[in-house]
Amino acid sequence: MSKAFYCTLQNRGLIHVEGKDRYDFLQGLTSNDVQKAKEEKILYNCLLTPQGRFLHDFFVIEGDGFLLLDCEGTERADDLYERLNKYRLRSDIFLSVEHTHPVYAVFGDEEIGLPDPRHFKMGRRTFDKPDLPEAPFEEWDKERIALGIPDGSRDMKITKSTLMECRIDQFNGLDWDKGCYMGQELTARMHHRGLGKKHLYTITSDSPLPAPYSDIHLNGKLIGNMRSSCGNTGLAVINDAVIEELKNGPSNSIRILG
Repeated sequence: MSKAFYCTLQNRGLIHVEGKDRYDFLQGLTSNDVQKAKEEKILYNCLLTPQGRFLHDFFVIEGDGFLLLDCEGTERADDLYERLNKYRLRSDIFLSVEHTHPVYAVFGDEEIGLPDPRHFKMGRRTFDKPDLPEAPFEEWDKERIALGIPDGSRDMKITKSTLMECRIDQFNGLDWDKGCYMGQELTARMHHRGLGKKHLYTITSDSPLPAPYSDIHLNGKLIGNMRSSCGNTGLAVINDAVIEELKNGPSNSIRILG
């Protein structure tokens, strides 16, 4: 589509963070430098387990005296709210949650919303329904998958995936210079020592792709795990050792794109 349009994103919720400690509170828990939201207005961020495994990803948007967390919706929004509330302790903050809230991705109009901080090809995010033609959600999803960008728990396994495995560092969700945060030790160790042996890749096949979170085998060996898909392209965590072999596979088998 060449003209400006928007897509309605699926399953989004909002968490409101108010109070004078709102920046310091999130800064000590999450993977990105929350202070950047003061200038950039929107920030991609993640919450990890103490062991450095994925729990949630979300966008931090600065408001007038508050922060909004644009997160996965329904029970996932509840889970993020409850986890943040558990760590609130004596911080001067107030948390509230909206289990569902409309979020739109706009393409071709630079005046609407805020730019998706993960990649310029992902358009701009807004909470206000644009006065533009609407395209199916799949238009947004295909672009995301082509870029290799994970979409929350559709692609990152809760309490199992690592940020380096899912390339969050490449999509502006990590700050290596900020202070300590929960799960930092594993993330930093994988980065500095190059410990990762599998990563998220864009794949395709002329045959139907496997169901989400099903195992992928090659010549009888387990080589990866399927994640989200749209049409004949999708994302999968694949062992790096077999990538070259998958780049030149037959059309009816899984192939790596890019």
